[in-house]
Amino acid sequence: MPSQSSSEPWPVPDPPGERLTDPAIHHFLLARVAELCGLSRAKFPGSQPVSFNVSSIEEKLMKYDFWTCEKSDGQRLLIVIVVNSATEEQETWLLDRKEQFYKVSGLHFPYWESPDLPLRDTIIDGELVIDEDPKTKERTLRYYAFDCLVVNGMNVTGRPLLKRFGRLREWVVAPFERILKQIPEWRDELPFEVIVKKQELSYHIAQVLNVHIPSLLHGHDGIIFTNAESPYVFGTDENILKWKKPSENTIDFKLNLRFPPSPADPSEPDFYAKPVFLLSVWHGGSRGQDKYQFFDELEVDDDEWEKFKEMGQIDDTIVECFWDTERGAWRYFRHRNDKENGNHASVVQKVLASIEDGVEIETLLSKSDAIRAAWKAREQSRRGEQTPAPPQHRSSAPQQGPRGSVPPITPGPGAYPATTPGVMAGLRR
Repeated sequence: MPSQSSSEPWPVPDPPGERLTDPAIHHFLLARVAELCGLSRAKFPGSQPVSFNVSSIEEKLMKYDFWTCEKSDGQRLLIVIVVNSATEEQETWLLDRKEQFYKVSGLHFPYWESPDLPLRDTIIDGELVIDEDPKTKERTLRYYAFDCLVVNGMNVTGRPLLKRFGRLREWVVAPFERILKQIPEWRDELPFEVIVKKQELSYHIAQVLNVHIPSLLHGHDGIIFTNAESPYVFGTDENILKWKKPSENTIDFKLNLRFPPSPADPSEPDFYAKPVFLLSVWHGGSRGQDKYQFFDELEVDDDEWEKFKEMGQIDDTIVECFWDTERGAWRYFRHRNDKENGNHASVVQKVLASIEDGVEIETLLSKSDAIRAAWKAREQSRRGEQTPAPPQHRSSAPQQGPRGSVPPITPGPGAYPATTPGVMAGLRR
């Protein structure tokens, strides 16, 4: 976690694969993602957490069923799986928060009921991290999947996390693992491993802190609480809570450098001098017309400035910063090259509130028993209200999207529409 010490942040991996540069295909894929998710406009659909504060315990954890896990320190990416109607081959793309696509090879996701068929029209959510073996120092790229938006054309965002997580585990990752056991040579071709992220019930906070986090092979920067009963929300989700120690909360700002006048020519900046480091907050706006307002200055030591100069271009970049209570100043933690913009002004206000009115870990742990008691009471209440449901026949036919879901769109030049599944290319090679 970022702190007031000089500890180095864990490395954030770059997306593997080939970045998509064809504007026509990029437009199609982004539009296809939007249609599959039921969005009115094309954008990165990933949900974003809000900061944890004192009221989160009574208003959220005590009233609703939440799951919890550590917040991995990596790159947030969606995996988008489609079938190219021209080649009948499955294609796997990574979509980042900058709305860039990366085509990756070596991943084979079979349809869960018929392994000879490829999974199609599927979007899963997760974090790509670099795991490092503490003994050998060998590094492995792994994707920790934690949610599911669309499975085989079925939009599941309206279902509770409990159901979505089941689809992710049983319909996407489990068949993927089985096919690797059947064809072990495919494991050598993997661009990264795919793992379902382990979740705990919200009152098992100590399990996350004392068991999960110490055994991690990658960095982390807090704890995530996700409402197990709520649907998937595109953008900021009030039912996903990000907890950090109050002193370790961070904000992503835009950094701008202002150099003093040159002694030789006051009309020109002195690029050899140490500049003033300005931090600005994002107030929205369309791409290319983003609105930023000055917020504060970043305090940078001389040795930090020397490191900055080695980075090259850092003006007009996004930086993650923490508040140093001893210095009473914002300090640099790391660059966020994976982000198009800094935190929105509304998010900044919530993070500031978490810094001023945050929850220490001792307080959180002390509430575990009360959270468990409230959970059990809700469980007992639901059990008393439920009546047995009639058994439903389960069809063996491939599941289609619900009534009113988006049909495949008409392909244009260079497009990659996902239509009915074809034979997975090379499945039995």
